[in-house]
Amino acid sequence: MKRIALFLLALNAACSSPATQSFPQGRIVDLSYPYDEQTIFWPTAEPFRLERVADGVTDKGYYYAANNFCMAEHGGTHIDAPIHFHRDGKTVDRIPLEQLMGEGVVIDVSDKCAGNPDYQIAIDDFEAWEKQHGRLPDGTIVFLRTGYGKRWPDRRSYMGTDERGAEAVAKLHFPGLAPEAARWLVANRSIKAVGLDTPSIDYGQSQLFETHRTLFERNVPAFENLANLDQLPTKGFIVVALPIKIAGGSGGPLRAIAIVPK
Repeated sequence: MKRIALFLLALNAACSSPATQSFPQGRIVDLSYPYDEQTIFWPTAEPFRLERVADGVTDKGYYYAANNFCMAEHGGTHIDAPIHFHRDGKTVDRIPLEQLMGEGVVIDVSDKCAGNPDYQIAIDDFEAWEKQHGRLPDGTIVFLRTGYGKRWPDRRSYMGTDERGAEAVAKLHFPGLAPEAARWLVANRSIKAVGLDTPSIDYGQSQLFETHRTLFERNVPAFENLANLDQLPTKGFIVVALPIKIAGGSGGPLRAIAIVPK
């Protein structure tokens, strides 16, 4: 914990001091997928589209490229802002930046999810983690590793179906955080955010989205479709997860990284 505290102080100093200040050393892990034609979106959402506006040498002799893009807020590696499922929740542009940065932990339930696509991460999973690693520190960003990241970008394997449209929602199968575990987290621990390597913080067969509602009532955002959680240690790393700043947005694309100190 002392090392993490010192690292956070160094990170703050690096961001506020003159350019001669060296940035904290560590291995950087990219936790975001690129946006392209393979990006996975909810079955009812608009996919990512890129329109080439310019790509070539101009009549004045220099190269120039520019594009337009269009996409739904909730697809690929993205943030769910609390307003997504709570009327009085914060929009994506109003989430404090300090809530999107801090110490991270990984709770690995991939063994349990391997044979059960409908597995819901339970209170027991958190208690087992704490028994081995200690109480979740205040201000932690909690990552839940289901192992589903290795299935990306195969929609059928990752989501349970590759069909699109409203009828496909009933066919979704992937793990998520159980509502009772979400209630336990917000009632007993002080966390900044929760993220995982599936399309939704609620499991695929959810109809009431109780986990979303529980977290967002407390203004705890969710990071979904995270990449490379298998490259992170159980604890001892820093998370920086910055979304596109959409005024009034219920979510948006997220560029998330982890810094693992040497």
